[in-house]
Amino acid sequence: MKIGVCIKSTPDTSSRIQINPGGDDLSEAGVKWATSPYDMFAIEEAVQTKEATGGEVILFSASHQDTSKEVRKALALGPDSAVCIQDDGLAKADSLSFATSLAKAIEAEGCTLVFTGKRASDGNNIQVPAMVAELLGWPHVSFVTDFELDGESFKAVRAVGGGVEEVITGNLPVVITAERGLNSPRYAKLPMIVKAKKKPLATKSLADLGLTADDVAPIVTLSNYEPPAERGDCIILEGDAATTAKELVRRLREEAKVL
Repeated sequence: MKIGVCIKSTPDTSSRIQINPGGDDLSEAGVKWATSPYDMFAIEEAVQTKEATGGEVILFSASHQDTSKEVRKALALGPDSAVCIQDDGLAKADSLSFATSLAKAIEAEGCTLVFTGKRASDGNNIQVPAMVAELLGWPHVSFVTDFELDGESFKAVRAVGGGVEEVITGNLPVVITAERGLNSPRYAKLPMIVKAKKKPLATKSLADLGLTADDVAPIVTLSNYEPPAERGDCIILEGDAATTAKELVRRLREEAKVL
């Protein structure tokens, strides 16, 4: 069985993102890149599944830039190989663009089970996993906190909010979206880091997947970026409860104009 994992290289959460002059795009200067945090749960679940049932784990990444450095680090966590889709046609890609390229690569490798993180830590759109499943014609189970595989059958527990859980059963193929708590991602040990340097990593263009730039042309585009407004000064009201309540209402009505 071939198990796929879709991962994305995103700015490390400690990076400070700058906006290009004019606000037309974000600057990548000085940005430290890392695998999106939720994708780490997906990698761990794929590796645990392989260890329990056999097979191989293949990583998939799509970008306009070289992501091989981050993918190599991910290979040190237990996957067997990787496919990096790198093409200038993905420079302005939207969620459907990425999903289209990833689905083609997954189909070409013959995977029957795919794990992804529930969202990427940059765009935070939560769209790609469902789109990949739709393009493949597979079912999709999101926000999974527990996963079991028995032959071709699976059982997934998903969080639906408010402390409520839902149990989903079905048969492969399927796309599973990993939620926090699904597992505890392992750390890469030195022997695995060394081995990862020799694991197969294929770099493919859109043409290699039978796609053109028009096939991944974005439907959604972002035309302008601006930083959030700075927070205003904090005002502390003093006095007894009746006095402060009256003053708060006055300020909300006359100054903030929200009443």
